[in-house]
Amino acid sequence: QVQLLESGGGLVQAGGSLKLSCAAQGRTDMRLYMGWFRQAPGKERRFVAAISWSGGITNYAESVKGRFTISRDNAKNTVYLQMDSLKSEDTAVYYCAGDITYRDSRVAKTSSEYAYWGQGTQVTVSS
Repeated sequence: QVQLLESGGGLVQAGGSLKLSCAAQGRTDMRLYMGWFRQAPGKERRFVAAISWSGGITNYAESVKGRFTISRDNAKNTVYLQMDSLKSEDTAVYYCAGDITYRDSRVAKTSSEYAYWGQGTQVTVSS
């Protein structure tokens, strides 16, 4: 089993930055591909960014390209989401997700491709 714990959410003004962290615990000997999703009030959970186990492949939603950066430090079993130039429409609960892979290049953009989820962290951007 893998447990994911997000941190770093909060309240920020539009144009500001936040950095989210997602620490994996449990079966950290397994290779995980990871992703971030978000869910705004009254809306479906949506893909934000994904990263392969090696970190060499990343994928972003169009709405965050050029503003958000996903990265990972496998020595710390942690994935990050650096969010810059934040907008009010980025306000949501952000969820970290992961699943086991045997391919270093695997990335995933749909929630059904992830078995493990964090509890979520609130990001609020004030305009």
